Amino acid sequence: SLFVSEYFSQSAQKLSFYSWYGNAKLFHFHVPEDTVLLRWLLQASRGKGPECTSMEITVHFRHGAPPVINPLGTRFPANATVRPSYNISITLSSAVQNTTFVNVTTPAAGDWFIAAHLPEAAGRIEVKGFSTPCPYMFQADMFVLRLTDMPVLEPGVPMPLTVVSPAKPLHVKVFVPKHASGMRFQLSSCVTSKQRTCHVRVLLGSITLPQSFQRSLTCTGSINCSLALDSPPWEKWLQIMVESLGTTNASVFLEMLASFTVCRPGSTSSFLNFISLNQSQAGARPGAAGSSAPAAGETPRNASGQRSSCLQSQPVVREDLDVVSVRYRLLNGPSVPVNSLSPSLLLLNLNTGMDSGGSLVVNLLLNKTSVSLANATVVACVSAASPVLSLNATRNCSTAFSQGYPLSVSTSSGEAMLIVLYPQTDDWFLSLQLLCPRGQGDCTSAEAKVTVLAYLTPCFNDCGPYGQCSLLRRHGYLYAGCSCKAGWGGWSCTDDTKAQTVGTQNLATLLLTLSNLMFLPAIAVAVYRYYLVEASVYTYTMFFSTFYHACDQPGVAVMCIMDYDTLQYCDFLGSVVSIWVTILCMARVKKILKYVLFVLGTLLIAMSLQLDRRGVWNMMGPCLFALVIMVTAWVHHGAKRRHCYPSSWKRWVFYLLPGITLAFIAISVYAFMETNENYYYTHSIWHVLVACSVAFLLPPRDKHKKPWAWSQKLTCRYQICQNDREELYAVT
Repeated sequence: SLFVSEYFSQSAQKLSFYSWYGNAKLFHFHVPEDTVLLRWLLQASRGKGPECTSMEITVHFRHGAPPVINPLGTRFPANATVRPSYNISITLSSAVQNTTFVNVTTPAAGDWFIAAHLPEAAGRIEVKGFSTPCPYMFQADMFVLRLTDMPVLEPGVPMPLTVVSPAKPLHVKVFVPKHASGMRFQLSSCVTSKQRTCHVRVLLGSITLPQSFQRSLTCTGSINCSLALDSPPWEKWLQIMVESLGTTNASVFLEMLASFTVCRPGSTSSFLNFISLNQSQAGARPGAAGSSAPAAGETPRNASGQRSSCLQSQPVVREDLDVVSVRYRLLNGPSVPVNSLSPSLLLLNLNTGMDSGGSLVVNLLLNKTSVSLANATVVACVSAASPVLSLNATRNCSTAFSQGYPLSVSTSSGEAMLIVLYPQTDDWFLSLQLLCPRGQGDCTSAEAKVTVLAYLTPCFNDCGPYGQCSLLRRHGYLYAGCSCKAGWGGWSCTDDTKAQTVGTQNLATLLLTLSNLMFLPAIAVAVYRYYLVEASVYTYTMFFSTFYHACDQPGVAVMCIMDYDTLQYCDFLGSVVSIWVTILCMARVKKILKYVLFVLGTLLIAMSLQLDRRGVWNMMGPCLFALVIMVTAWVHHGAKRRHCYPSSWKRWVFYLLPGITLAFIAISVYAFMETNENYYYTHSIWHVLVACSVAFLLPPRDKHKKPWAWSQKLTCRYQICQNDREELYAVT
């Protein structure tokens, strides 16, 4: 045998603390066929700064689709099927880097996914630039060992094979045909080269995570050893590994045989149904109505053919609507006839490789008037790779190498729904069959009509009213996740354990919006002291901050007067410009210079906010530059007057010191105290403190300006002009 090793690598990603699925970093790999050994190389590292502490990284694995995880322990939506993911923990303590290996023997071919994340997020709102978070990096590499000339076992043909030694197991594969209802594997004529008792173990199937349904068979002696499998995976290669359990290096000679039981499906012609569908969509045309009608004797013949077959295949059309959005349409109508003799089968194609990032929803509705038996039940199974064909004998919905999802409808409960989160890439099947509590004779002629609604959606129910469905991307792979708000949680934002009540949401909206009215005193003071430009800036800030927070609310108390991004930008711009003009006004520079700085600073602030809206230096930069100008101007005024500026102690005690204290408290609350839980009242306190500090810090009006002097400019009458110029000399 010739083994070939291959290596696949992806770039490292920076890990995040977990609050929703978008925080988990996803890695997508493809394992080739005939792989006998898969080895993951997981490398985790952290920074070297003092802010870096010991950390535990959780890594999840899954075959066929992204892993379904629940680190927060929240509830999943009703009718959703959840199977725990396989995960390991990597601890970064004193070591800066950690390397971990994970081995998987005989892995299943196809897509494999790895998701890594840090523990639950603390919920504190950090201002970008105030603190430096510790970088935690994670990288996953994949090594595969592939057999290039794996022997092929032909069905029905005995194949002699040799296991050279216990250290070198034998690998064989067999192709499972379509419509195979069962497989029988047989091992015979087992002898050793040293005339000892033959002792071997056979492993059928491949390993899949989080659950593996690999079948094991131990054979001892030369007697025949066999294993029967129901519903093997259709149109797939089945890998078989034989290993010797002997203690010596003796070779083992054996004979292997695989045989299949193929089911003959009964269904109407899919081509004729497709022609009928096209004609119905094109509309009525001359001669078209009669061409699609079946002949008079065609229905009994088809009905008798369906009764003699082992399954009734219903033609289904896959209709792609959008990214990770598919609708399945039945050509014979939404109602599926179900009887007790053979199951009705629907194929749900999810094997494009881009369908595993959403949620598969299957809804069954029983037409109660169509059931002739009162206590009859329609049992259904949704399974991947192969359908369940023995619904009348077992109800656990299991196939040879997978576990399906059961459903049932009856006259007492006529509707059933199933939600499969992140369905694996494969052909999915829906099997339906009628079961009766009485004898078989009563069920022979009974038939039920079940309406089937099946579709693939990015997020179930669009994450509800308290969530937002986000489309995530990892290289070329797209998948969806729900980001919840207003305290709601869970996979589809249906967990109301920590949800905010409507009263709390209204209170939060009122606090965040009405707290901006504290700018009214600052506006009044500015107008009273004839600072009309400053008053205009404060009015702009109050208006957009009020309506931005009215639009930014996570619950039902929301009102948006324009686009959210526009409101946010105007709110941030008004906040920074308000600080800029206030400090420049305190500097008492010449008016022409002050207004030039107003305009130039506003333009630069607008540019910086467009580059990085949440950067701390967008606020701190203008503040520090304005403070430098103010201190320079105050020093110049003090040196010119030869005493401290401002000169009045009352100005310092009753205005400047209270204003500076309020400003520092506001900055402390904004930078260090805000969390997701207390945001609505801590940010309201920030609004109040900033508005009050502005009212205290505005300088007094010019001595020659009267209070409300701006109103005198609006009057329409003759006035005696006052000459404020200082006479420097007199002419005699």
